[in-house]
Amino acid sequence: MRYQELLLVLLMLSAGSTLAPRESQAYVAAIHHHHQPVPHNGYTRSTAAYRIPDVKLIDANGAEVSLHDRLDGAPVILNFFFTSCTVNCPVMTAAFSEAQKKLRQDGTTVHMVSISIDPEHDSPAMLKKYAAKFGVGPSWSILTGTRDNSIALQRAFNAYRGDGMSHQPVTFLRSGRDQPWVRIDGFISADDLLNEYRKLVSS
Repeated sequence: MRYQELLLVLLMLSAGSTLAPRESQAYVAAIHHHHQPVPHNGYTRSTAAYRIPDVKLIDANGAEVSLHDRLDGAPVILNFFFTSCTVNCPVMTAAFSEAQKKLRQDGTTVHMVSISIDPEHDSPAMLKKYAAKFGVGPSWSILTGTRDNSIALQRAFNAYRGDGMSHQPVTFLRSGRDQPWVRIDGFISADDLLNEYRKLVSS
């Protein structure tokens, strides 16, 4: 099945699910501010300024890392996932994998970060299997950690929906330190992700 066909099937499956209520406007306003979302092909794009806590996470080798160290001054593309997910995450991770491949062909290095929302299950060993399955390269950090730290980060990005069953596809891009984040809500293909990244770093 082609990527576009798989994406269409998964969109149809997810369309019937009930979304968890979004966090209150007061909480959202306290954490970040959004520019008006702009609809695109299957996703919406907005910008926001997030205050990201410097939590400690664990990589696929079992090493403790600082998220702020991973979110250095270089451009970054970030999302949330969990390895046992069978609907949203495989599509998002496949798009990351294809984008990584195309960026590598262009000689461009972009730091990618994927953070588990199910750290109690997603051990470093599970991350290694997942990374091997999707061809994760050295510029792509697959991270887990404690449940509290994972939730703190999801809340900081206004991506916390309570549990994996309510997990929604969302991707974040930033051109550099102290720059606003571009937030992509919905499924995005590798080509669209690359277009969004290139527009961001050229602006």
